[in-house]
Amino acid sequence: MLKPLSAKLKKISLLSLLVSSVALSGCSDDASGKISLGLFTTKDIKINSFVDPAISGVTCHVSHIEAVLDFSDPSDMGIACRQTGDITATMLATIDTSKSGEVIFKKSKSILFKSLKIRRIYDADSQSLLYVSYSTKEINGSYKHSLSTVPLWATKAWQVKPTKHSK
Repeated sequence: MLKPLSAKLKKISLLSLLVSSVALSGCSDDASGKISLGLFTTKDIKINSFVDPAISGVTCHVSHIEAVLDFSDPSDMGIACRQTGDITATMLATIDTSKSGEVIFKKSKSILFKSLKIRRIYDADSQSLLYVSYSTKEINGSYKHSLSTVPLWATKAWQVKPTKHSK
């Protein structure tokens, strides 16, 4: 009689551990700042910083709402990216240069299917890196987003465009 009960308790413990780890997967200690929205609220503005994994000369700061006792954080966010080191043509050659770019950062914002993403897009015409932060929900998307640009002017990745000569 004790063995089946013990096996059930192990399964329940394992399931609760799994749910806890999924719930905490969005939590991290890489916060650059944290701002309380009030004494009697469980929501704070959290500011995370990260270095672009392919373009190490770019650092982005992302602000977003963190709701401590909620199952889902609000979709509001902001982003600011700046050149903080060298940006070279070699780095630029390693990135996705398609119109949709590539996701370079992802953070869970709820227990089920909601996440904050940062996408890097290269704009060849203006020779700039675009960083878009947005929230995704797999069932119905969110329209909230924020954009930051890092121009390549005066970097080692800047390409001098040929000029047209008039006759």
